[in-house]
Amino acid sequence: CSTGIGGDCFCLYYDASKKTVKGLNGTGRSPSALSLESLHSLGYGQGGRSLPTRHALTVTVPGTAAGWIDTVEKFGSGKLSLRAILDPAINLAESGYPVSPLAAHFWQLGSDPFFMPTNPHAKSMLLRELRAPRVGEVMKMPHLAQTFRTLAAEGKTGFYEGRIADAIVDVLAANGGVMSRDDLAQHRTTFDDPISIVYKGIEVWEMPPNGQGIAALIGLNLLKEMNVSDLGHNSPEYLSTLIQAMQLSFADAHWYCADPSQVDVPVRELLSDEYAAKRRCLINSKGVLELCHRGNPCSSSDTVQFSVVDSAGNACSFINSNYMGFGTGLVPEGCGFTLQNRGVNFSLDPTHPNRVAPRKRPYHTIIPGMATWANTSELYACFGVMGGFMQPQGHIQVLLNMIDFGMDAQQALDAPRFCVGLGHFPGDGIALEEGIPAETMRALESMGHGVR
Repeated sequence: CSTGIGGDCFCLYYDASKKTVKGLNGTGRSPSALSLESLHSLGYGQGGRSLPTRHALTVTVPGTAAGWIDTVEKFGSGKLSLRAILDPAINLAESGYPVSPLAAHFWQLGSDPFFMPTNPHAKSMLLRELRAPRVGEVMKMPHLAQTFRTLAAEGKTGFYEGRIADAIVDVLAANGGVMSRDDLAQHRTTFDDPISIVYKGIEVWEMPPNGQGIAALIGLNLLKEMNVSDLGHNSPEYLSTLIQAMQLSFADAHWYCADPSQVDVPVRELLSDEYAAKRRCLINSKGVLELCHRGNPCSSSDTVQFSVVDSAGNACSFINSNYMGFGTGLVPEGCGFTLQNRGVNFSLDPTHPNRVAPRKRPYHTIIPGMATWANTSELYACFGVMGGFMQPQGHIQVLLNMIDFGMDAQQALDAPRFCVGLGHFPGDGIALEEGIPAETMRALESMGHGVR
């Protein structure tokens, strides 16, 4: 329930023979009929009224189907067809599979939209008793199996035109959406050059905006001139320093991270050493940030991620998501999947670079990660984490665990972490994972951090 073909994706690919990192942006764009003016006419964005998180107007064109195909065609070995890759999923969807405890829990939590009268085809996401599956119960999804067969047989045309496209448009229109068949037919994946910074001999690669990977790079740039290992792993001083670096990173990313095809995003300036030096001075070694506003870098921000490496040393960090569990929870007729709600991350502020506009990509939370040795370009790590706005924070903490504290990959992932905000919603509160001692929590609170 955290990902699916109704969502979006990104990919970073390391070519071992060329020692290069390539990027794929499989995120969709807003409908051509969606604009700030059209939302204002419906009363959104005025008087502080925001767009409901699961409204049909939050659905951007699902980019996953095209992203899967383009990833296989661009980066695949050529030894497997798309049908061969999808066959195991088709068999599971058709024959059924036992639902795991975690999936059952979140299926139940996210099932409310399946009972809306304007969402009649969502019954395919429930058992015959019209309820979410429980732990161990077998769930069959024949409509999803047919969607995968169509994709394998007809390629992108089978998803973005024809029966599936018609079903997407129809269910959105029934729920107040404005996506057209032309919006779907015009969707294209883009192959974007990754962005990077060097942190203590390791070049860390992220996808450029509209993805929030730049937030991880801004944070690493702030920290690279600091001896964070001297502070002690997960000590109050260490956590406070990283928390402040992340708050500064988000202050910039939540303003500047937008669709670069429609607005100017000052990536080079945001990642410059000069800008990092200016912002680093704001970090308070004894307390909290006095001010946490975006800077000016110019002189005049539910997911499945997998990392794989093949026998030749090629690596792929791939991430796919609906957002907020089932996204909107809207199910197109006969398709067996839910539609994402990525448009909820658009701003309704007319002065904001990430303001809603026709055929625009929104700020995206999912980010794949890749790291290479700066001096040789050999692969250092293919990685990623999950969880909304936690992702750039997770990237930084996992990398520092490995680079500064010598942990192996499993130790780095298992170590308890902090999160600025509440995952899907950025904010000032600090969440701490189990394993961080109570005295550390109290010390952070005494420094002024709002621990939750």
